[in-house]
Amino acid sequence: MSMQPKEPGEIPAETVRVARAAFRKGSLAIRIRDELGSLFTDGQFADLFPARGKPAWSPGRLALVLVLQFVEGLTDRQAAEAVRARIDFKYALGLELGDPGFDFSVLSEFRDRLVEADAGRQLLDGILVAAREKNLLASGGKARTDSTHVLSAARELNWLEMVAETLRAALNALAVAAPDWLREVACPDWFRHYATRAEDSRFPKAHTKRGETGLRIGADGMRLLEAVTSPDAPAGLRDVEQVEILRQVWVQHFHLVGGEVVRRDPKDRPPGATRLVTHYDPQARGSVKRDTMWDGYKVHLTETCGTDALDLITNVATTVATVPDSLMAEEIHRGLAGHGCLPGEHWVDAGYPTAAALVAARREHGIALHGPMAANTTAQTGGAYGQDAFTIDWDHQQVTCPDGVTSTQWHHRHSPQGLPVIRVRFNPADCRACPHLRDCVSSPNAERREITLRHREEHEALHAARREQQTDAWKDRYKIRAGVEGAISQGVGRCGLRRSRYRGLAKTSLQHQLTGAAINLARIDAHLTQTPRARTRTSHFAALRPAEQQLNGAKQPGPN
Repeated sequence: MSMQPKEPGEIPAETVRVARAAFRKGSLAIRIRDELGSLFTDGQFADLFPARGKPAWSPGRLALVLVLQFVEGLTDRQAAEAVRARIDFKYALGLELGDPGFDFSVLSEFRDRLVEADAGRQLLDGILVAAREKNLLASGGKARTDSTHVLSAARELNWLEMVAETLRAALNALAVAAPDWLREVACPDWFRHYATRAEDSRFPKAHTKRGETGLRIGADGMRLLEAVTSPDAPAGLRDVEQVEILRQVWVQHFHLVGGEVVRRDPKDRPPGATRLVTHYDPQARGSVKRDTMWDGYKVHLTETCGTDALDLITNVATTVATVPDSLMAEEIHRGLAGHGCLPGEHWVDAGYPTAAALVAARREHGIALHGPMAANTTAQTGGAYGQDAFTIDWDHQQVTCPDGVTSTQWHHRHSPQGLPVIRVRFNPADCRACPHLRDCVSSPNAERREITLRHREEHEALHAARREQQTDAWKDRYKIRAGVEGAISQGVGRCGLRRSRYRGLAKTSLQHQLTGAAINLARIDAHLTQTPRARTRTSHFAALRPAEQQLNGAKQPGPN
């Protein structure tokens, strides 16, 4: 399919007349078109289509359909039907009343083009640009960010189902790539065990029998991998995607001991960041956060806040589930900077801020990053000889202890996590003679004090932040962060944010960009209709909570 870009024209007069008559009070799609215009043009997506071929349906209009689809929670079939049958959709898209629309499969094809070109961010940007032109989005100010877990589109599998389905998928892929070869290689029992889906099998209930079944599947997979990698196998079989997934899963769950296939002990398996949880979605990862366990991804939403104007989503970042929030601050700031949405203050929860993030945010982007800093949990914390009791002379690269003894060594090193640190050591002769040695060092056999410091800028930023966060004024200002929970709730309730519609990180990321764009359209529409914000729901019983419990720190619902 090719595309000949066309500038969006006026809405056909008959479409306007019928829409005004049918929607006397308007609708979201009509109000958005009236207030923000057409939002997307064909030229924005010209790179996604070849210059020659059958003309494609307008990509600018398809982009708007995708966003409206997420606003209303429609399937592809329902969205395509809305374009054919709903007058307000025709009005928003600028279509004639008799326009037949498109087949629903066009939406899937257009999403694939967006994913291949990594162009999902354009959908969110289109809303933000239009909002800025209408003075609905201001630069600078404040922003807040939080993350939430996203379940993979693939269903959860128990261990037996997972290994059986992985092997079955590899056999099916090889049956297409090399059917004659596989017919010769396959054991007769394989057709009985792997011809149908694993959930249709009746796995034994006894723990011992289930273990034997798992080892039988493991041995069958090993035989298939050996056959695929043998010199007699047709070329290219080991490059088949499902065969490579089979190899990864078997490495993670089985190994050979004395020539026998044995299941790996959980302690011998790779970390969650590299461990596959299902062959249906190879990029999904398993993760745990407090009491929540899930397989899939994680999404970070950033929105403006702190003014009487609209709170709009300005950045959406999607990662696999195992990426910690502490690694995301700089990525989020780069995303905000690249689209002209940098705030002056950025409020986050305790998972995001680190000493390095505080410094980078201020130095690289001029942002004051605010969030509860993790407490110092080293063994040498607190007391008369805690690390804070030592005086640091950065210019002369020396540290003085509370008793007036000066350090003798100052070395630049790296922490076990690879971060640059400074190792400070005192002279053992000075420390052995000190009557407070045992109060100063944490090890019963240590003969001198050693201190690990961050570099000066990070050290000072961290201590300044910890001091500030002890003040009532900062605690009162920090309450603004809780409002981002409302954005997550809106994304979950209105757009299905909790579960991915698609498989793979790239498509899940596109879904989240569409979710951010859809939330913004819904909020702009609420602003146009002067719809008040919903109050935080509180149960009748919770409303009876005694006042002293609230004062004593009982957890309260945050603002929506």
